Amino acid sequence: MSYSKEELKEIESRINAEIESTRETIEKFRELTKPIAPDDSIGRVSRMDAINNKGVNDSSLQKAELKLKNLEIAVTKINEPDFGKCRRCSNQIPIGRILLLPQITICVNCAARQ
Repeated sequence: MSYSKEELKEIESRINAEIESTRETIEKFRELTKPIAPDDSIGRVSRMDAINNKGVNDSSLQKAELKLKNLEIAVTKINEPDFGKCRRCSNQIPIGRILLLPQITICVNCAARQ
């Protein structure tokens, strides 16, 4: 069983919307991860807090960049016959899961076994 043409259009639309949203998120994280100049007089405690926040934001930026990469791959493969099939068990991934997480490549059952 594969997705209908209408479902594929809905999935493609969802992926494109998610790509746009993720690009905006990446830009925000890039702003937040800019280095703090040593000559900025923000105080020692504030500087330590800023350094800690930068580390958290760096991690979030990396996750967002990986998500974008996976979304871009998904949108290029949408018309391939194996699109939406779990890469582990080859069962069709339910459309609800694809719409919720369009970059996903494994079904819920296989994800639970990880």
